[in-house]
Amino acid sequence: MRNCSKSQAEVTVGLDLGDKHCNLHVLDAAGDTIEESRVKTTTEALRQRFGPMPPSLIALEAGTHCHWISRLLLDCGHEVLVANPRQLCVIYQNHKKSDKADAEYLARLARSDPKLLQPIRLREPGARLDLAVVRARDSLVGARTKLINHLRGVSKSFGARIPRHSSATFHRHAPESMPPELRSILSGVLESLEKITTEIQKYDKVIEKQLSKKYPQTEILRQVKGIGAITALAFILIIDDPVRFKQSRTVGAYLGLTPKKSDSGESEPQLRISKRGDALLRRLLVGAALAQRGGKNAKKRAVVAVARKLATLLHRLWLTGEVYEPLRQADRKRRVAARIGPPAQGAGR
Repeated sequence: MRNCSKSQAEVTVGLDLGDKHCNLHVLDAAGDTIEESRVKTTTEALRQRFGPMPPSLIALEAGTHCHWISRLLLDCGHEVLVANPRQLCVIYQNHKKSDKADAEYLARLARSDPKLLQPIRLREPGARLDLAVVRARDSLVGARTKLINHLRGVSKSFGARIPRHSSATFHRHAPESMPPELRSILSGVLESLEKITTEIQKYDKVIEKQLSKKYPQTEILRQVKGIGAITALAFILIIDDPVRFKQSRTVGAYLGLTPKKSDSGESEPQLRISKRGDALLRRLLVGAALAQRGGKNAKKRAVVAVARKLATLLHRLWLTGEVYEPLRQADRKRRVAARIGPPAQGAGR
């Protein structure tokens, strides 16, 4: 795949991606518009349009189609910038927003300074497929939870309560506690629960194979209490490359686990976390933090803080490959305190 630098590109293209059509805005070296058009969102149409084109700088926004389209454009010899959508306020806050206008803004921002787009790096196809397995499993788990809550709610409205059971065995035990008149009506829901559980178990087996064959580094992360196979694999796949973070503590901000900031003058209000990162990994880390802090009784703010520390810790372990010793710091402090001894009487007064 052949890339060109911004200085070598004769033209700059802004490409606004859509499900059926993509709008493009082409600027020459002087910044003048030389083309406004659109092309079908198909492999054939895009290759026919951009294949004969001289090496150019093409900016597009991250989204559903960005992975395959960016690779197609790279194969055609162009340099591709995949813009971070959170940096494109100039597009979203435009009162005359349109697909054509979005394409032009992308082109002009890329031409003036590509750093303004904060380009993101796309995952390799293999990693994307493995992450698709994790996300598919997560979707099934969410669907199962909704069905279980539905069965509990309906049964409760008829004066019956279904005792606690594991999600994997709920479909077997629930009928015993359901009102007889509901069993036949909700049999379809119970059958769906059984099928979903079977599919989740299949995904679990696939993930275990991935861990042993392709991602042995997850064992380093699973040393930490509360970090299981799913969380470890999701962390590896979503972070992608630990070296791109200069400091481990910045991973928490990348995953949206740090509070927003709105400092003005002497006012520094406490705001909620930004939630700017990957929602799946953030939720998994919060779940791991709950396991450390005592389950549902843990304070929400404390749990988020623990999740943020977990992200930092996992990144550090991944980088260094160290054996995790959770009590090392505590032991060191106790040894220091023992050497110093208690404060002298009257000291500090």
